Amino acid sequence: MKRRNILTATAGVGLLMSVSIPALADEGGLSFWLPGTFGSLAAAPAVPGWSWATFYVHTNVAAAAGAQFPRGGRLDVGISGRGDLVGFGPTYVFATPVLGAQLSVSLLGTAGRNEASAALSLTGPLGNTIALNRTQELTSYGDVLPQVALKWNQGVNNFMVYGAGDIPVGDYDPNRLANLGIGHGALDLGGGYTYFDPKSGNEFSWVAGLTYNFKNTSTQYQNGMDFHIDWGASHFFDNKWQLGLVGYYLQQVTDDFGAPPALDGFRTRIAGIGPQFGYIFPMGDKLQGYVNLKGYWEFAEQNRPAGWNTWLTFAISPAAPEPPSAKPPVRK
Repeated sequence: MKRRNILTATAGVGLLMSVSIPALADEGGLSFWLPGTFGSLAAAPAVPGWSWATFYVHTNVAAAAGAQFPRGGRLDVGISGRGDLVGFGPTYVFATPVLGAQLSVSLLGTAGRNEASAALSLTGPLGNTIALNRTQELTSYGDVLPQVALKWNQGVNNFMVYGAGDIPVGDYDPNRLANLGIGHGALDLGGGYTYFDPKSGNEFSWVAGLTYNFKNTSTQYQNGMDFHIDWGASHFFDNKWQLGLVGYYLQQVTDDFGAPPALDGFRTRIAGIGPQFGYIFPMGDKLQGYVNLKGYWEFAEQNRPAGWNTWLTFAISPAAPEPPSAKPPVRK
C-alpha cells in the first residue's frame, strides 16, 4: 500500500476548520466549534504545496419543547433548525520543517442557508417582545476561519498541534433566530494523534481542543470555554476505498457570562457517532482527489438542540511523487 498517496489525498480534509451552523448563534445553544470537523488521518503530514477543500453539511436538529435558550435579553423556548452549509478554502503546506514538524496554514470561507424556529420568544422585564411559533430563514455568508498546524511523523505514529479562530464578518443579527455568523470572535487551540499502518491499511485518529469565546458586543453575552474531541477509525482497501466510523464529544467546562441565574451557567454538551466512506482517485499526473461521506447521530445533549448531520467533502491535493524505479546494476 502506498502510504504517502493516502496521506496526500486526505491532506485538505484534516485541515478543515470549524464552522458555526444552525440553529442559532452560540448563546442559543451551539458552539463556535462544529463537532465532526476533524476525522481520519487528521494528524498525518502531507505533500508540500497548495491544496483545496470543499465540504457540504446538512443538519436537522431540535430541542425539547420546554427547553430555554438565552440570547442577550431574550429567551427562546423549544427551538429547532435545519441548515445547508458550504465551506471552502485553500491550505498551503510548507516544505521547510519548523521545529522538526510540517507547517501548514489554511483559510476557510462559508456560506449557506439556515432555517430556525422557536415555539416561544420572550424578552426581559423591560422589553415588550412576545412571539409564538416564530420561524425565520436566511441564505447568506458566514464567518472567515483561519488555522495554523504543525505535524510530526514517526513511522506509524503522527502528532499535531493546531490553532484556529473565528473572524466574525458573517451575516449576524442578534434579533434574528437564523444567522450564518456567530457574532463574536473565538480562539481554539488543540492537538491530535493519528496511527496509520500502511501494511494493514488500518487507521485511527483523534483531535482534542479547547475553545475560548470572546464577548458578543451586540448582546453583552459571553460563552464559556468548550472542550471537544473528534475521532475517526477506518480501513483502506486497495489504496483507494475507505470504510470506518467517526464520532465526537463536546462539553462546556466554564459558565456563560450573561445567562439568567435560573439557567445555572447554561453549560452545553453533545455527542455523536456514525459511519464514514471515502474514495481516493487520481486527477492527472500531479494531483489527487478525495471524496468522503460521513454522518452523525447525536445523543447525550444538554442545553443544546440535537438531531443528525451529514458531511460530504471533496479535496484536491498534490499527488505524492512515485519512488524512482530501481536501476539494474552496471556491469564492469
